[in-house]
Amino acid sequence: MSKSRRNVRFPHRNNGERRLSVSSDVSDATSEPTSLGKNGNISKQSTIQEEKPPQSEYEKKKQTFITRTIWTFVMIAGFFVCMFSGHIYIIGLVTAIQIISFKEVIAIANVPSREKNLRFTKSLNWYFLASTMYFLYGESVIYYFKHVLLVDKVLLPLATHHRFISFTLYVMGFVFFVGSLQKGHYRFQFTQFAWTHMALYLIVVQAHFVMNNVFEGMIWFFLPASLVITNDIFAYVCGITFGRTQLIQLSPKKTVEGFVGAWICTIIFGFFMTNLLMRSKYFICPVNDLGSNILTGLECVPNPVFVPQPYSLEFLGFDKTFFVEPMQFHILAFATFASLIAPFGGFFASGLKRTFNVKDFGESIPGHGGITDRMDCQFIMGFFSFMYYHSFIAVYRANVGEIIETAINGLTVDEQLEVVRGLGKYLYNQGAVPETILDCLSNELKRR
Repeated sequence: MSKSRRNVRFPHRNNGERRLSVSSDVSDATSEPTSLGKNGNISKQSTIQEEKPPQSEYEKKKQTFITRTIWTFVMIAGFFVCMFSGHIYIIGLVTAIQIISFKEVIAIANVPSREKNLRFTKSLNWYFLASTMYFLYGESVIYYFKHVLLVDKVLLPLATHHRFISFTLYVMGFVFFVGSLQKGHYRFQFTQFAWTHMALYLIVVQAHFVMNNVFEGMIWFFLPASLVITNDIFAYVCGITFGRTQLIQLSPKKTVEGFVGAWICTIIFGFFMTNLLMRSKYFICPVNDLGSNILTGLECVPNPVFVPQPYSLEFLGFDKTFFVEPMQFHILAFATFASLIAPFGGFFASGLKRTFNVKDFGESIPGHGGITDRMDCQFIMGFFSFMYYHSFIAVYRANVGEIIETAINGLTVDEQLEVVRGLGKYLYNQGAVPETILDCLSNELKRR
């Protein structure tokens, strides 16, 4: 009687390989698509997949150039359509840009692995954005449209208490942030808090001043923006033409020759563009009707900066008087800032991207990267334009909104009625209103 062979192993390498190959053949056969033949038999259908060869570096650059060019024209066309359609469309465009830019800047500092354990990190970011925009947009609307808000029964409380409401909204977010702090995540949460406020200051606050420029007149929005774009183009052209000396390490392709050449070209462009824009009241008039567009136009008394002024030139017996619009001198300051200072906004953005080791802020615009990559110089330029305009160009006169605000906030009801009666009597003496209106006002005052 033979003993059973236990715990005896036999080499099955060949057989194992055989089984593996057979099973793989069977699985391949079952995985391949089949089709019915003429006789109803199942026949195997051969499938040959052709692999595309990898794109060469030249093809990649060509495709990127084509995409970038197409979207450049799309952006230019969209910008001019918004600008000629009316101020409200440009305001909407600025709003969309600042929201997307805020999202892109916040995104590059996100740490997804940590955010999974924190419920309200992103919600707080958007809450602070919303409360900041409510405050800034409200300030602008109240400043430019007092004559509308202060006579409306519903909007009046919101206008008079706007700053306290905004402060309350911010404090609610602040308290919620402190209450949401979790042990083990303090450093990350406070870093996010600081990063959010930096983004609000650098993007949302500066975009708010850009929007105010639109209210003051389309020229104060379009001219600074076009100067930055022009300077960027000529910096590239002059740099590749005769650039030799590197300007800054953050942007190795920027050269001193391109920097200076772009400055000169931007001044020349600004001079001719200013001459063109000053001829249209649609560009130089402040907004008094948000429904206006390039076809309806605007009417106003032009700012003295757009009216030719006499300038005398006396030199070595040469005496000549020239008539020049003061804006032609101011454009030198605008073009100089756009050429020598605004590019540092781009350098700042480059340093920020290098810090987080990213090429672009996002992929919002095919071929161009993110919105922030295109707006890095525009924000600081718009901020400068606002400050320069209100410091050296704006003419401050009493307007209807300010007078109404003073009357509502500084006078009692009886004093306000007295002002109304005085104005009614004055308008009657000027022949602007009939006597019946004056009698109605007098009877109403007697009733009180």
